[in-house]
Amino acid sequence: MHAAPRLSFARRLALSAGLWFTVALTADAADLTVSAAASLANALTELAPSFEAAHPGARLHHNFAASDVLVQQLEAGAPVDVLATADGAAMDRAAADRLIVPASRRDFVRNRLVVVVPRNSTLNLTTLRDLAAPAIERVALGAPASVPAGRYARAALEAAGLWPLPADKVVFGQSVRQALDYVARGEAAAGLVYATDAAARADTVRTVFEVPLGNPILYPVAVVAQAPQPALASAYVAWLLSPDTQAGLAKFGFGAP
Repeated sequence: MHAAPRLSFARRLALSAGLWFTVALTADAADLTVSAAASLANALTELAPSFEAAHPGARLHHNFAASDVLVQQLEAGAPVDVLATADGAAMDRAAADRLIVPASRRDFVRNRLVVVVPRNSTLNLTTLRDLAAPAIERVALGAPASVPAGRYARAALEAAGLWPLPADKVVFGQSVRQALDYVARGEAAAGLVYATDAAARADTVRTVFEVPLGNPILYPVAVVAQAPQPALASAYVAWLLSPDTQAGLAKFGFGAP
């Protein structure tokens, strides 16, 4: 990864997904930038003060987006210290591009995939095959090409003999949070999202069943190869795996790896 001045990064990096990566920058040598999957936003933001308290002088900056977008940012030269993705495929790509320190990679939480409907929906869905019913006009999921939740959803739908869904029946989100928003606003009758995101929006969506998967949903984390703060980045990975942080993540619905 080539070096780039932090202050010029937000101006020079525009991704095809239309997302800009902006970070509050300071001259503090202990600043740590963590790029993490969108589904981790609530948990990592709330838990951040405990890391900063345990590392005086450290200041966390978070960048949340779809996992594949985070890897694209690293490929473009983003000055990031830690990468946390929502599936192994995105991290594998980062490893293949030599963007991470392989020995630092760890699975640190697991998640579940669920089907949600708008909170006031009267639909009675119990299996994936129910999504094929005419009453389900739109199904929301993350775009499989760039969103891990979308890849998990596609695999489940393939196993159920429902993939590909008719083009006029599916709406793709550029992140799992966007797919959830489609359901919350009533723009989709149902959606396939992470259980943690569904729980965070229990006021607007209702979980109807868990989606069976062949493989667990594991989130890996790793130190970025050209991390500006490698020692602090390693400390952050260790902190994620600590009992106290694992207990904090569990409060947001994440399971142990």
